[in-house]
Amino acid sequence: MLKGMGAMLGLPLLEAMKPLPLLAGAANPAARNYPVRLAVLYMPNGVNPHTWAPKSAGAGFELSPALQPLQSVKDEILVLTQLMNAATDTGDGHYVKTAAFLTGTTITRTTGSDLRCGGVSMDQLAAQRIGPLTALPSLELGIEPVTTGVDVNVGYTRLYGAHIAWSTPTTPLAKEINPQFAFDRLFRTTTPGAATSASDRSVIDLVMEDARRLQKKVGRADQAKVNEYLEAVRAVERRIEFDAKRKRDEYTSDPLVRREIDKLGARIKDYYADPARASERSGDHTEHVRLMLDLMVLAFWSDSTRLSTFMFGNAVSGKNFSFLEGVHGGHHQISHHENDKDKLEQYTRINRWHIAQFAYMLEKMRSIPEGERTLLDNSMLLLGAGMRDGNAHDPHNLPLILAGRGGGTIAPGRHLVYEKNTPLCNLYRSMLARVGAPVESFSDSTGELPGLNDPEFTGAGKAES
Repeated sequence: MLKGMGAMLGLPLLEAMKPLPLLAGAANPAARNYPVRLAVLYMPNGVNPHTWAPKSAGAGFELSPALQPLQSVKDEILVLTQLMNAATDTGDGHYVKTAAFLTGTTITRTTGSDLRCGGVSMDQLAAQRIGPLTALPSLELGIEPVTTGVDVNVGYTRLYGAHIAWSTPTTPLAKEINPQFAFDRLFRTTTPGAATSASDRSVIDLVMEDARRLQKKVGRADQAKVNEYLEAVRAVERRIEFDAKRKRDEYTSDPLVRREIDKLGARIKDYYADPARASERSGDHTEHVRLMLDLMVLAFWSDSTRLSTFMFGNAVSGKNFSFLEGVHGGHHQISHHENDKDKLEQYTRINRWHIAQFAYMLEKMRSIPEGERTLLDNSMLLLGAGMRDGNAHDPHNLPLILAGRGGGTIAPGRHLVYEKNTPLCNLYRSMLARVGAPVESFSDSTGELPGLNDPEFTGAGKAES
């Protein structure tokens, strides 16, 4: 850690860190046992089932229309077909599928705050085992605030739709939606958002004296690595500052907002100047998402945490995607396409946007070296949804992509087609084992998912024709 007045900045693993127990016994950087990181990125409202799955299995597959943005990182992914979360096949639209995406359980129907999802989520099971090894046991991020009230269509509290991480069967973990607060939580010792002199300064400036002392003690390779890392942290800081200012300017120039500001004066100005509130009303939220993904990368790179989840949106998310060419309206509305050709095309465009953000994160992680591997090589990133088709609310054959090599235990670059209704929890068992938290069973798992590290394996099922 680099330390300063009001800040602590986790460092990436350096050549000079040989005495650390994690790296002990390694004769060279390439042989070191770098930790495996695990991230889950959740997409609400499913996908267009007609444009998602590749047509062939194995290494020679071609990316489907929805997956085209992954072309540059095709060799870093596994497309997984025919996995099912059986406990969520209850007829409910969204909430059962979202809340239980990482637990493999059936949630209890309630219209109040007495939530009960039936189990601990996969990421938090890992956090119980490996969380104490890092400054933060896990990091939960998103872009939409918690939704409240009751969805009268299905009789569930909307609270279920805002959480995928559960530390106990009755305790969901709140996600941070404000990039500045998330950044402060990772790197500052002051209270996030606190109005102190330290919180007004760059975290790099606060730890620079310690950084200079460190650079006098390490070799040239480590000096270059520290410089690169500090520049990456500073770049995220600048983007967060710029994004907050842009949003403040955007909202105070909106005619409707302007009228409210005129009515309520400074109180409303303060409301919209708060980035946490501003993020709730964003239009093109691409930069908001990428800031959060960059924070996850920094958290993994600095070993601040090895576990993270991110929600692109809550269940029944109505995020307006009209900023995409050819899309007109909200995500949930478009996902109920009723096989309308125009809506299906818009649905695919939204899916491709999600995939493009995932590709952005993978490319960034692939560019960060760790010995002879990369940060991506030493990670597992799962992108998925709790339902396949947003129109049918179907938890069969879930849309899932697993990226990274899990520290050399996964052979990506394939489309794996499993037998129909293979338990999704088999994948979770496999991921838990690779991150250092093996379990004998998890929900309805029947074993670990086969073939993840066999480059010749294509699956036991048949690809869509």
